[in-house]
Amino acid sequence: TSIGNYAFSGCNSLTQITIPSSVVLIGNHAFDHCWSLIQITIPSSIKSIGKCAFSGCISLTQITIPSSVRSISDSAFSYCHSLTEISIPSSVTSIGNNAFSSCSSLLQVRIPSSVTSIGNNAFSSCSSLLQVRIPSSVTSIGNSAFAKCDSLTEIAIPSTVTSIGKYAFSGCDSLTQITIPSSVTSIGDN
Repeated sequence: TSIGNYAFSGCNSLTQITIPSSVVLIGNHAFDHCWSLIQITIPSSIKSIGKCAFSGCISLTQITIPSSVRSISDSAFSYCHSLTEISIPSSVTSIGNNAFSSCSSLLQVRIPSSVTSIGNNAFSSCSSLLQVRIPSSVTSIGNSAFAKCDSLTEIAIPSTVTSIGKYAFSGCDSLTQITIPSSVTSIGDN
């Protein structure tokens, strides 16, 4: 029913894993630094994915998060350098700190309208990210949320956002246009 903390952490030769539908919890660091892991199927029984669960899985190219998951934990998919696409279901209400940071091959992300907060460094250093749509459900953009997203050219901030964190778009060298709505009352340093 659960995969414990650090259960397969650092299993460098593991290439594929099938999680049965009996599992409801993936623990913290459960598969972190499984460098050779290229494919994983997360069943719809999963309710919780722990912190750093797949962090450092540098060969993982695609992942589908089931609609049973309510939040994406801190650093859950950070440093997944080969990840090109991510599908976030409409059940998710929050994207944790560093959730997808340093996913340098990530081209596009669809944030569903259920998400209300984007955590600190959530997509920082996603250097290939071309496009992101922030839904009107989001009220806050965390510190460094999109920092060092070198390929990001345009961003539209919805009129529901009241605060933009420090360094939120710092180092976005290709950003040519940004629209800040009148709902925003604070913009952080840098």
